[in-house]
Amino acid sequence: MTTGGRPVRRWGVAVVGSAAAVSVLVPTGTAQAAGGPSGITAKGAFLLDSGPNKQLWSKSPDTQRQMASTTKIMTAVVVLDTRGVNLDRKVTVKQGYRDYVTRNGASTADLRTGDKLSVRQLLYGLMLPSGCDAAYALADTFGTGSTMAARTKSFIAKMNKRADQLGMSKTDFDSFDGISQSGRNRSTPRDLAKLARHALKSATFGTVVKAASTKQKATNGRTYTWYNTNKLLGSYRGAIGIKTGTGTVAGPCLVFAAKRGGRAIAGVVLNDSNRYTDAKKMLDWAYGTKSSMKLRTLPQGAQRD
Repeated sequence: MTTGGRPVRRWGVAVVGSAAAVSVLVPTGTAQAAGGPSGITAKGAFLLDSGPNKQLWSKSPDTQRQMASTTKIMTAVVVLDTRGVNLDRKVTVKQGYRDYVTRNGASTADLRTGDKLSVRQLLYGLMLPSGCDAAYALADTFGTGSTMAARTKSFIAKMNKRADQLGMSKTDFDSFDGISQSGRNRSTPRDLAKLARHALKSATFGTVVKAASTKQKATNGRTYTWYNTNKLLGSYRGAIGIKTGTGTVAGPCLVFAAKRGGRAIAGVVLNDSNRYTDAKKMLDWAYGTKSSMKLRTLPQGAQRD
């Protein structure tokens, strides 16, 4: 699906020079300065005017990089795009989900063995605290096969198939949550922007990812409180999502979106130690404004990603 020799979709934008070149397409009727936002430290970045599906600016847009837990956007998409999906379907938490988190030192929704939560609730556990246990639960539930290993493998295959269908020509998934065993869980800023635009067409997805926090009750009465790891929410006016990710190789990553005056902008930064500041700069440039921003503080004990 990804590498060797496949033509790169340019969305009508000419890219000059090497793959590391910066490309710019400034739409008419906006107040952007020529050349794009300045001082963006991300190794890769992309800015998309989501409504007309137009690239605004990019930096190394087609260079493959590991994307850590931004992978979970596709996990949610595969679930939500399942024909006839029942979001109220109850899923029983297995000990294997918890063991997986412990074994990998992964971010967690702290799901408790034996608890029953709906698919909708698991989507909150997936996207807000970046729960790898919630990701496992969804992959195990929506995959096919007689074993957990077979079901998760088939779910990852569905992720790759959906990427192909969405034109994400330089994306590979080897993981349902971003914990890559082979190092081949990779995408590009352009592909992730395509994914973000598609995901936000789902009202359920949009509702989940714009929540700064949530309380969800299992069927036995246990209450889960989850905080969104995306600090852009509640900090940047108009921010509506989407997903953080951090990994040793991937570095800090962020797929983000905002909406002002009916205009939705989606963006991606990969391997970016200044991901929130850069997201603000990119959005400000897109909207032709200059904003002040104080990042929302996560409570003690909340997951970081």
